Amino acid sequence: MNDLTPIKDYFQMRFEQHGEDATGVDWNSAYAQETRFEQLAKVILPQTPFTVLDFGCGYGAMAEWFRRTGLNFAHYYGYDIVEKSLTAGRAKYAGDNQISLHSSLDEIPVCDYLVASGVFNIKMEADYEEWTAYVIDNLETFNKKTSRGFSVNFLTSYSDADRMAERPDLYYADPCRIFDYCRRHFSRNVALLHDYKIWDFTILVRKEFD
Repeated sequence: MNDLTPIKDYFQMRFEQHGEDATGVDWNSAYAQETRFEQLAKVILPQTPFTVLDFGCGYGAMAEWFRRTGLNFAHYYGYDIVEKSLTAGRAKYAGDNQISLHSSLDEIPVCDYLVASGVFNIKMEADYEEWTAYVIDNLETFNKKTSRGFSVNFLTSYSDADRMAERPDLYYADPCRIFDYCRRHFSRNVALLHDYKIWDFTILVRKEFD
């Protein structure tokens, strides 16, 4: 995928419509957003402060969630392609030296962990296999940008067929295919979470036990 302009435009439109809210980053409720945060955070072993890269951070909602739930990060790096949401987040966390939001991955060092929530759900008119290749490329990047592990969620291909047919612009990933790729290429310790009452799944890749 060389041109993410349609994806960027879509998320910018959502943020312009709804602002700093779960719906502004394309979740249907705060419950849906935070349920996914909870699953993604299971990759983190929080005995000591950690650094984390939130890939597709929006306005930085997960940083606030981390603090509210007692997960004490040494530094939270947010990355996003929607400049308006980054601008809102930078204003929200102005003066906070533990939080920085970026539009370039090159500005962000290797972190202990990476979390990515909902970043692959919207494929617009991209071909399924083309989008899957884009996903795999990003998983490789997630691996390179982390020392202890990463987590990422997807809509599941085990969703009802009529539900999937309603939205051909959405990407419903094959959980087994994603799990297998991560297990073969990144770590012996990979978890597939598919039991939390939402039509998606979360992959956890833990490196520190290898």
